[in-house]
Amino acid sequence: MPLHGARAAALLAWVNSTKVSTDPLNDLSQLQDCNVFIRIINKIHRSEEGESVLEQPLPERISFIRGFLQKHCKHKSAAENLVSAQELLGGEELALAKVAVLLLYHTSMSCKSPRDWNEFDYKTQVELASILTFVLDNEESLNENLETFLQRKAPLPSSSSSSEEHSPLLSLPHKREVRFLELKKIASSSGANNMLPGPPSSPMGDVMQTPQFQLRRLKKQLAVERENRDELEVELAENRKLITEKEAQITMMQQRIDRLALLNEKQAADQQEPKEMEELREKNESLLVRLHEALRQCQDLKTEKGQMDRKINQLSEENGDLSFKLREIASHLVQLQEALNELSEEHNAALAQSQEKQGQLESELRAALQEKKCSEEKIEILQGKISLLEDQLAKLGDCGAQQKGEVLGDVLKLEELKQEVSSLAAKGAELQATVLRLEEEKQQREAALQSERGRFEEEKQQLGGLVASLQSSLSESHRAREVLEQDLQGREAEAGR
Repeated sequence: MPLHGARAAALLAWVNSTKVSTDPLNDLSQLQDCNVFIRIINKIHRSEEGESVLEQPLPERISFIRGFLQKHCKHKSAAENLVSAQELLGGEELALAKVAVLLLYHTSMSCKSPRDWNEFDYKTQVELASILTFVLDNEESLNENLETFLQRKAPLPSSSSSSEEHSPLLSLPHKREVRFLELKKIASSSGANNMLPGPPSSPMGDVMQTPQFQLRRLKKQLAVERENRDELEVELAENRKLITEKEAQITMMQQRIDRLALLNEKQAADQQEPKEMEELREKNESLLVRLHEALRQCQDLKTEKGQMDRKINQLSEENGDLSFKLREIASHLVQLQEALNELSEEHNAALAQSQEKQGQLESELRAALQEKKCSEEKIEILQGKISLLEDQLAKLGDCGAQQKGEVLGDVLKLEELKQEVSSLAAKGAELQATVLRLEEEKQQREAALQSERGRFEEEKQQLGGLVASLQSSLSESHRAREVLEQDLQGREAEAGR
């Protein structure tokens, strides 16, 4: 069921009136980050208690708000069940409206100086007054009735009386409206004027002047004063205990002084030698000095103990944070180690493959060089044959026809040799290109392998440095805490003596 539109709008108008947000809010869903609620709580107590909570994640902010409501509601168990953390985490408008209602009620109860409610329009004041009156009447059963109240539609206005048309509780049932008017008449010092028809100057002001509201505010203030008194009594008991311990020490020292004084008097009566009297007087003065010094040390120890307790708590928090971070890093380190193992396996596989490929390239290179060498030798032999045939052809140029026929055969035979030399030369060029390509591939393989080795070693060094840094920070925190605790124990032992 959707929220009652007028009541949601009235709650939103009240939230905007607190001026804790720079930009006015247009919808309850804009409250789902809970920052505005925390700032309203800070404004109520005139403190910055929740400023640090604003920087924390949403679950911690919700926990802070629910803790505040449980502490300041009349029934803590009711407040705990009234506002669900899961619903606030999901940003449900009904849960946000509940928080706004409780904060409106608590602010109205806690405010010592009345505010000017006339800054709201009359309709908004009527809705806010109806919300306050509902909470006053249903404190014992808010869990059962608040959701229905925030979701139901207002009844149609009655036309039987002109005064009812202008009543500040028009949205409430008729019985509750009559009760509110009766309370208003009782609270007013001029009852005759209140019976005149016409709208009241401020419906919110009228609600807050009723005996019911005033009585609830006094009870709330009394509860706060009682809680403060209990805290002061606990602190007073602790101080009394400490004073009793110090008085016991002073009494013991005073008894020793008295005994020495009696001894001095006895010695004076017995007319002991001046030297012994002087020694006793010096002892007496020494004890007095020690007494005052002990009292001063006790006071200094109390102050220093408080400082050290704060430092120990701070170090404990830092130690906890470091332990948490170390656990996170350890988990991350396990993942990195797994990735490193996978990288090592890939690196080893790539290395083996690269070495195998390099071996193949070297074999192919040797074969190509051998074939090139053979081709070059064949070319030299064929070129020698060509030179020989060319010489023979030059000598037989003037011979007869038969010899010319033989010479023609040698020429064909010569052309074939030249073609074979050309073919071998082309093959040699191909072999040369193959050799160059194989050497280039070999160099590229070696460069890639070297680069991958460098990257692998760099990642290992980074991981090792990160683990060493975290372990060093954690050890330093432990050592600082142990030093402070040992120092504190030593001072307490010294004061006890």
